[in-house]
Amino acid sequence: MGIVEGITEWLPISSTGHMILLEQIVKFNASEEFMSMFRVVIQLGAILAVVVLFWHKLWPFGLQHGRVVSKPQVWQLWFKVIAAIIPSGIVGVLFDDWMEAHFHNATVVSIALIVYGVAFILVERRNARRVGGKTVEDVYAIDYKTALLIGCFQCLSLIPGTSRSGATIVGALLIGVSRVAAAEFTFFLAVPVMIGLSLIKILKFGLVFTGSELLVLLLGSAVAFVVSLLVVRFLMNYIRKH
Repeated sequence: MGIVEGITEWLPISSTGHMILLEQIVKFNASEEFMSMFRVVIQLGAILAVVVLFWHKLWPFGLQHGRVVSKPQVWQLWFKVIAAIIPSGIVGVLFDDWMEAHFHNATVVSIALIVYGVAFILVERRNARRVGGKTVEDVYAIDYKTALLIGCFQCLSLIPGTSRSGATIVGALLIGVSRVAAAEFTFFLAVPVMIGLSLIKILKFGLVFTGSELLVLLLGSAVAFVVSLLVVRFLMNYIRKH
């Protein structure tokens, strides 16, 4: 599960969807309540990989002439990230239980994977034919309106089988953001989103874990972290050239 999470969290394919499909083959001796929490919290390992790899762009303080200085660009980026999580935050809080009851199954996941696979092909073809027009090349150049629109696209990812990174990257490409800037903003956007979702899931489950449950959670997260380090490096190099 950690390997699948580490690969699918950052590629534009659904991590939760793939874990739901994997559970059809790999059976856990655990309650559905634990698995519902596990599918979300394991993603914190993957998120930590982004924090490590992009620390220089994410940390809003630096050293200049031996003094700690604030980086206004980074603060502004974080405010834009906060603006972008508002739409999915509202929808998620209001409809999380309903969507989990109706959408968390292999049929919905399979349909969503096909639909968004086709969507990616169409968007790439559209971009290849587009001539002229302004493209946002740097993640710091994304404005608040663009950030909010990307956040609206992120709402689609609440349906399992719909990749969060896939939905936000497709949305960003459609509104004129470059692939590299779209991917970076998507990665940064995942940090507060997944921390918030994980806290909600842990509180719903309760803080009482058996020894085996805690071991499963820590092992899955650790493997997801290591695999994510490799996958994010590969993806960022790939999209600069392809």
